Amino acid sequence: MNEIQSIRDVGIKATHVAADIIRHYFTHGVTMRSKESYNLVSDADVESEQAIVKTIRQSFPHHEILGEEGHHADISAEHLWVIDPLDGTNNFAHHIPHFAISVAYYYQGIPQIGIVYNPIRDDLYQAIKGQGATHNGKPISVGKQTRLDEVLIGVGFYYDRGSMMVATLEAIETLFGQNIHGIRRMGTASLDLCQVASGMFGAYFEYLLSPWDYAAGRLVVEEAGGRITTCDGRDVGLQKCSILASNTTLHEPMRTLCQTPFLKI
Repeated sequence: MNEIQSIRDVGIKATHVAADIIRHYFTHGVTMRSKESYNLVSDADVESEQAIVKTIRQSFPHHEILGEEGHHADISAEHLWVIDPLDGTNNFAHHIPHFAISVAYYYQGIPQIGIVYNPIRDDLYQAIKGQGATHNGKPISVGKQTRLDEVLIGVGFYYDRGSMMVATLEAIETLFGQNIHGIRRMGTASLDLCQVASGMFGAYFEYLLSPWDYAAGRLVVEEAGGRITTCDGRDVGLQKCSILASNTTLHEPMRTLCQTPFLKI
């Protein structure tokens, strides 16, 4: 077994360990805490991240790990894991079974492995650089639509409820003017990206995401034949930024329509 397969196997193992924790809390309940009334966190998030980190460090003690719930890392590290232990906490809190564990591995700043798993639906998306993307073991690819009036568009809202939300709503209004089939706001960025990769969405955009929100889904999109940049067309790194993912053919029309003065601020 080569090294990348071994690393992928550890990522899968860590994901399933975390999934057991999240399923337990989803079934038996958990106390939610909040930074604001709409930005929730729970023991499920914290314990899931701890379990993922422990599992990774058992095999790779010297790898850096960047996680949403308190694990900081040097993003320029040669070996870097980027994890979101529970993406879609608000859905989780309201017992909506649409959330995910997101685990990515980067080598010298380049994504090599992306794993996104919904533990309630048992939906597992995986990608290895250069080897394609799969959903529950079956290859997936982005849609082949060439016009915006042929697709659904996914959208996300950051926690900001000021100018960023206004800009997002204005972009949605503009997109409806292109006769898109509809807008879907699912609340879990990692799965939104996988829905682009699977051809469910023609494109997805959000004006501010953290690296753990998109690190794994990015590779799933790319390996499925899609394209991902910031909303103003720049390369995606490992910083907070806007995200635009598409089936590639719709990328430039989407970039033009989602471009906003907000991104220049």
